[in-house]
Amino acid sequence: MKAQIKNLVNKTNNYNYHRKHKRIAEKILKDIEGEKGKTPRRIIKLADDYASEILGWRGYAPWLYVYSAINEKFLDGWIPDNYYGKIVVPALKGDQGKISDMKSFTQKIFNSSYFPDIAFHINGLWFNYKYEVIKEEIVEKIIFRHNTHTVYKIDNSVQGKGVYFFNKNNFDLNKVKKLGNGVFQKLIIQHPFFQEIMPSSVATLRVTTVVDDSGSISVRSCYLRVGRKFETHVQSHSHIRIPVNVKSGKFEKYGYLNNWSSIEKHPDTNVLFSELQLPRFQSLISTAKHLHSTQPFVRCIGWDMIIDIDENVQVMEYNGNHNDIKFSEATQGPCFSDLNWERLWQK
Repeated sequence: MKAQIKNLVNKTNNYNYHRKHKRIAEKILKDIEGEKGKTPRRIIKLADDYASEILGWRGYAPWLYVYSAINEKFLDGWIPDNYYGKIVVPALKGDQGKISDMKSFTQKIFNSSYFPDIAFHINGLWFNYKYEVIKEEIVEKIIFRHNTHTVYKIDNSVQGKGVYFFNKNNFDLNKVKKLGNGVFQKLIIQHPFFQEIMPSSVATLRVTTVVDDSGSISVRSCYLRVGRKFETHVQSHSHIRIPVNVKSGKFEKYGYLNNWSSIEKHPDTNVLFSELQLPRFQSLISTAKHLHSTQPFVRCIGWDMIIDIDENVQVMEYNGNHNDIKFSEATQGPCFSDLNWERLWQK
C-alpha cells in the first residue's frame, strides 16, 4: 500500500512539474512569435521528433519550440529545461547539488575569499566568516566594521527573492531572526563598466561550467543580468539578459527582456550592447573553473559573478541544483551537445 501511495505521489508530482514547464514555455513561445512570427510547422515537427526519438518523450518538446523560435531553426543537441530538471540534475548532481541552496553554508564549502560573506545566522546561532560562534551583541559590530551597508540572503533564496538590504540605521537583529537562516555579505561596489550599463543595482554575470566524464572542466555559456532603474537588485521578473561570447567576453548584439523580446540597448541608460566587452573576462572564467574543480562531483554549476570597483572577482553565489540553462540554450546553444546528456534517460 505504501509503495502504491508513493508511486501515485511521484506520478502527480511529475505531472504537475511538466505541466508547469509546458505552460511557461507556451507563454514564452507566444511572446517570441509575437515579435518574430509563427514558427514554421516543419520546425515544430523536427522538435517533436527529436523529443520523442532522442529524449524519449514528446513532453520535452515545448522548450525545443522556444529555442527554435529564437533561432528560427531547429538544432540537434538542445536540452529542454524540464528534461534537464528531471533527468540531468538527479543523474549528475544528486543531493550534493542541493547544498548550494543553503547560502549560509557556501563559505564553509569553498573557504574562498572570492565570496563576499562576512557573517552567518544558522539555527539560532551567530557566526563570523570562520564559522566561529559569536555573541549576539557583537554581530552588528562585525558586520559594519568595514562596511556601511550589508546584504542578507536567506537559505533557498532564488530569482532575487529572499534578499534584504541593511545599513547601520535600519539594522534589526530581531528582523533577521524572523527571516531565518542566511548569510550577511558585504555590499559590492561594481566596476564602472557595469555601473554605466545600470548604476542602481549590481549586475550579475552567470557563468555555467560543466565537468565531463573525463573530469575536465569547461565553460559552456555566459550571460549578463542587469536590472532596471527602479530596482535595488536584479530580479527575475524584470531583468535584462545579454549573451556574452564564452571565448572573448564580447557581448552579443541583442539582449532580452523578461518576456524574451529582443533589444539592442538598455531601455533606461541607452547603452548599446554590441559595443561592450567584459573587463577581466579571463579572470572571471578561470575563477569559475578553479572553484568548480574543488567540487567536481556537482557536474554542472551556474556561478553568479561580478568585477568590483577594485577590479577583483566577486562570486555572489553558486547554483548547483537546477541552475538556469534555458536562456543559454536558446541564445547560445546547443551548449552541452558533446556530453551525451540526451542518453541519460535510458539509464
